[in-house]
Amino acid sequence: MEEIGIPELTSEQVKELCEIAEKAARKHILSKIPSNRISTLDITIDTEGTKPVTVNVDVEVTLSPLMKNHDVKRLVNEATEEAFASIERYLRALTCKSTK
Repeated sequence: MEEIGIPELTSEQVKELCEIAEKAARKHILSKIPSNRISTLDITIDTEGTKPVTVNVDVEVTLSPLMKNHDVKRLVNEATEEAFASIERYLRALTCKSTK
């Protein structure tokens, strides 16, 4: 991700960033697969540091055997991309607020 000049994050902002990323990944998966067809859905967002902040997103999905023809790897990649896109939007919004 490019450097966007964000301020040092507070612990509350880091928590909010993690929640936003998790919700974005979960929303994406549930928009593609009905919840009753998901056996396991684990989304982990880890952060390190506050300036710069390093974010790791781990999405694990196990689908019902009825969904055997679905591309789980692609679904996980898309959900991870959505999480990172939401993180970038959040950080850019913080940058705009800090420059005012």
